[in-house]
Amino acid sequence: MRWPGVALAGGIAALFLIVSLRVVMQGGPLLGLAIRLVALNGVLALSVAAAMTPFLAGIRTVFGRPFLTVHHLFAVVGLGAVFLHPTLVTFRVGDLAVLIPSFASWTVFWTYGGRIALVLIPVALVAVLLRKRYPASWRPFHMLMYATLLLVVVHANLIGTDLSDPVVWIVVNGAFVVVIGAFVVKRWRRRKKG
Repeated sequence: MRWPGVALAGGIAALFLIVSLRVVMQGGPLLGLAIRLVALNGVLALSVAAAMTPFLAGIRTVFGRPFLTVHHLFAVVGLGAVFLHPTLVTFRVGDLAVLIPSFASWTVFWTYGGRIALVLIPVALVAVLLRKRYPASWRPFHMLMYATLLLVVVHANLIGTDLSDPVVWIVVNGAFVVVIGAFVVKRWRRRKKG
């Protein structure tokens, strides 16, 4: 890995470390701590994976690895953590009802948006697996990951206990702002080419 790659990887690792340390410093029961850690680190990993999508050639140059290798590393870690979070919550509560999406009201929809994200993620993943078979139509389904991230970040802001920490709030929401910026850059470049 080249020096810029080491610096970028170090910066990304620092974000995970900062958030994790802040969560651990707030303390709490071990299971609750695990639930919070996997949620926040999962959101960060998915944000990093999404934010790098406009920079295919740059990722290879900086990290010395193919874009998909780096992108999928963060995506797999993020998805694993995002699925582990509700699994641990279900274990703690002892009721599978916590996984069922609710449309009782606009507020409830956003507060528990993570439940809807759990429905969207498999659709986005299947799209990736079918991208070679359906090269013209897989991308819109995979873009559901952006909606997933929005739902998860709003969910975290509304009921995530650690988002009351200003440092955690800045890192998590800042990462999502970078994702939005990357999304805009990617669309702008596509329009410019087309």
